[in-house]
Amino acid sequence: MTKAFHRERLEVALSRIADPKGEGARACLTVYAEEARAAADAADERRRFNRELSPLDGRIVAIKDLFDVKGEPTRAGSKILADSPPATQDAPILRRLRAAGAIIVAKNNMTEFAFSAMGINPHHGTPGNPADRARVPGGSSSGAAVAVADGMCDIAIGTDTGGSCRIPASFCGVVGYKPTARLVPKEGAFPLSFTLDSIGPLATSVADCALTHEVMGGHDACAPSPMGPAGLQLGILSSSLLDDLDATVSKAFEETRTRLADAGVRLSEFKTSMLAQMQAANAKGGFSPAEALFIHRAYFDTRKNDFDHRVWQRIAAARSMSASEYVHLARERLRLIAALDEEMQAVDALILPTTPNVAPKIAEANTSDEAFFMHNARALRNTAVANFFDLCAISLPMATGGLPAGLQLIGRGGEDRKLFAIVRALEAKLRC
Repeated sequence: MTKAFHRERLEVALSRIADPKGEGARACLTVYAEEARAAADAADERRRFNRELSPLDGRIVAIKDLFDVKGEPTRAGSKILADSPPATQDAPILRRLRAAGAIIVAKNNMTEFAFSAMGINPHHGTPGNPADRARVPGGSSSGAAVAVADGMCDIAIGTDTGGSCRIPASFCGVVGYKPTARLVPKEGAFPLSFTLDSIGPLATSVADCALTHEVMGGHDACAPSPMGPAGLQLGILSSSLLDDLDATVSKAFEETRTRLADAGVRLSEFKTSMLAQMQAANAKGGFSPAEALFIHRAYFDTRKNDFDHRVWQRIAAARSMSASEYVHLARERLRLIAALDEEMQAVDALILPTTPNVAPKIAEANTSDEAFFMHNARALRNTAVANFFDLCAISLPMATGGLPAGLQLIGRGGEDRKLFAIVRALEAKLRC
């Protein structure tokens, strides 16, 4: 390794961001080239004297456009907030990453206000999927997944309210993590839903996601030792979430189950009535539209034309929700969280495809509002469960031989380290 190891790696990443033939201009809305170079040089000096700050020292990290960076407005992928007052300090997770030696290279593009699973952004452009540039990257952490897959960074930090780390990870063929929400501070992250938001990493490996999660949670960076796989008890979440899978996802999920069984994993059908009860509880609209309507109340009507019109429509739907319905939903959620947690004690984790299909083409998703909302709802179908029930979850690439697809593993709330230990044991077996 050369004395300028981290600097050389950074220059490669910056060249990929700047490549006019690539997706850098759409994936990275702000690039911190000179600051990143200084951080890389400092990391190389620490490495020369064996004084690394953590296992993340010198790793190249990009952050979603909704995180506060001192001295900059926090756009959240919008044009409305582009001229808002600058942040007075970095978000806590950003301070922790810097303290661990991470090199912050860019702010990533995203769905406006984090409210779509497609990753389409009419204001800043839509980064093309690395597997097929004509396809959506997934959202809302669209630029994060593209930046990782295209080598613009080692790790990207996203947020996940209904699948916004896991869906783009599945569509783009990387690893995406949604933690138990309370374990990572959300201050300094522009919210979509106070109730459902969580902050998680995307990377090319489970170990990098685990290290980053620990740092953002305020702990020493460490990747748990693999757990198993022989003897692991995984429940196949048997429900409508396994219905209507496309051919690629269905074949990959079937082959994945075979690989897991061959490795000694005990697979069993996991049935629960909680999913139907969740759907009933959300029948009046759910948390995200109602809480987003409150968050954007100051300009929701006066700047309607400056919104992505589909985001505006989704938020406006909350106007039909009454206060009593919102309170009922909040109380019902607590009951259902406790009930599902008790049922999940019978397994080490649950498995199901992250998304029921591979990434749709941008043109297909943009054909009409009706087509867009159909594709959007379908992408969210299998991931929103983890947010509603306050669980931890990860999307891991499955071998497909074609367009990417993800396997989602879901753990009990608070058992993030156990889930990482499980997926580290399975990662290599699922990629071959």
